[in-house]
Amino acid sequence: MSEPATWAAGRLRFFRKPFHEYRLTERVALSQMPLFITTLLAVVLVSAFFPRTMDNPLFVLFLFSQLALMVLCYVVPWDRLPYTSFLVIPLLDFASIGVGREGGQESLAGISLLAVFPVIWLCASGYYPRVSLWLSFFAPLAIIWVPLLIRGDVSGPTLVKPLLLPVMMLGIGVSVSVLTLSMTRQQRILEEKDKQLQASLLGTRRQEALLNSVLDTVHLGVLAVDADGHDILMNRKQRANHELARPKDLDDPNESQLLVFAADRTTPVRVEERPVRRAVLGETFTDYLVWLGAGKSQRAITTSARPMTDPDGTFVGSVIVFSDVTDLVDALAAKDDFVASVSHEFRTPLTSILGYVELLLEDDPGNDQLEPLNIIKRNSERLLTLVSDLLATRNGQLIVTPHAVDVAELVRASVSAAMPRADASRVALTADTPGRLDAHVDGPRISQVLDNLVSNAIKYSPDGGNVVVSLEHDDGHLACRVSDTGMGMSADDQAQVFAKFFRTSNVRRTAIPGVGLGLPISKAIVEAHGGTIQVESKLGQGTTFTFRMPV
Repeated sequence: MSEPATWAAGRLRFFRKPFHEYRLTERVALSQMPLFITTLLAVVLVSAFFPRTMDNPLFVLFLFSQLALMVLCYVVPWDRLPYTSFLVIPLLDFASIGVGREGGQESLAGISLLAVFPVIWLCASGYYPRVSLWLSFFAPLAIIWVPLLIRGDVSGPTLVKPLLLPVMMLGIGVSVSVLTLSMTRQQRILEEKDKQLQASLLGTRRQEALLNSVLDTVHLGVLAVDADGHDILMNRKQRANHELARPKDLDDPNESQLLVFAADRTTPVRVEERPVRRAVLGETFTDYLVWLGAGKSQRAITTSARPMTDPDGTFVGSVIVFSDVTDLVDALAAKDDFVASVSHEFRTPLTSILGYVELLLEDDPGNDQLEPLNIIKRNSERLLTLVSDLLATRNGQLIVTPHAVDVAELVRASVSAAMPRADASRVALTADTPGRLDAHVDGPRISQVLDNLVSNAIKYSPDGGNVVVSLEHDDGHLACRVSDTGMGMSADDQAQVFAKFFRTSNVRRTAIPGVGLGLPISKAIVEAHGGTIQVESKLGQGTTFTFRMPV
């Protein structure tokens, strides 16, 4: 680039800067610059067309005064003087212009119009607005009248004839003052808004820092994604989880390439069933268990997701929480292994005890021996049943052998078998079934479910009441409901009612016997048939268990 072009580019960059960002000296010089440049242009015109004017002392004084004022703009340390000291420059401009008008008006008309520059400067400064308006009229008027008064050329026409110029300058001054005042107010409003925005930005940054600190402190992985599945936020723990699931040979794997396995720890979870994908589709879920990683570093993770929506209710993303429950899963597995081991150890001696008791009963024992032997047999059978239940719930899944069964008959049989116990507890037990309902199920297992539910309904109605067992065919499924009017359950108890060994707080307080295995076993049986079981209950009003399974 040539030197003139470089200089021009530098000047353009100079003037791109907002005026208030310049130093005070630069602002003063910039304010004087238009008059100085116009004066130089006037010199060129006068030199070209009216060279004799250049010999006029007043015109020469005008030129030198403008040059001197321009130099003063740069050399005077305005920032060390009282702030409005620089306004002396436009006041001196009026005197300089007056001298220039007298020295050059014969050759170049309109020099007095140069007064518009100091008028604009004074009125645009925003300082002493009333004084500036007065000066915008009287200073141009003085430029015209003072020479007339000095020459003694005072008459009505000579004084009135040039009044248009000061009036015009006053109008310009008023316009500039109004615009300046308006701009000043707007600037103050913008400055206030800027302060508010800066404060809001500072608060937002503090909140963001606090949020990041909290998220990085908690021992949970937190991931936020937008509606397209792009990561918005990921805390320290989740970055570790992502690194755990990343195949070692891939630096940036996609969702389908991550090491995410089902509960058996070996079967890869399908992409559409993976937690992040389900969350992106807008699903809400809680405690969805997956395994991340492979080998000895594999970890069990429960995931929960909640969607995010904008004020219009439009889905905009989801937040997914990842919780490491490996230790809990291992502890539960160890507990199940222990229960299974102990149960196996109990089964052999119990079977032996029952065998010998039956042999003794076959020998026609005396009356004094019969009752103790029956007590031994009854309690041994109860222990053996408990052991069988413990083993049955070992894996939470039971083997069933379906065949054609009249389920309505199973319901009536279960109700009939429980009738003596219901009568003893002052419970009205009834069955509401169709004449026949055939289904392909494991009859003994379904009877076990019915016996458990009916027995519980009677047991947990200690003050009497009504128990109704209903059965119906519903859209290719059989639906069986066991309803009672007993003590009911709280919402917290309902959430855990199918957990092994769980017993509600009411039951523990009333000392009703039981070990908390009947409902987990019933749930396992129903799910083995491809069905579901649900509970609805209100504390003090009763409970309804409903299981459904394909016919």
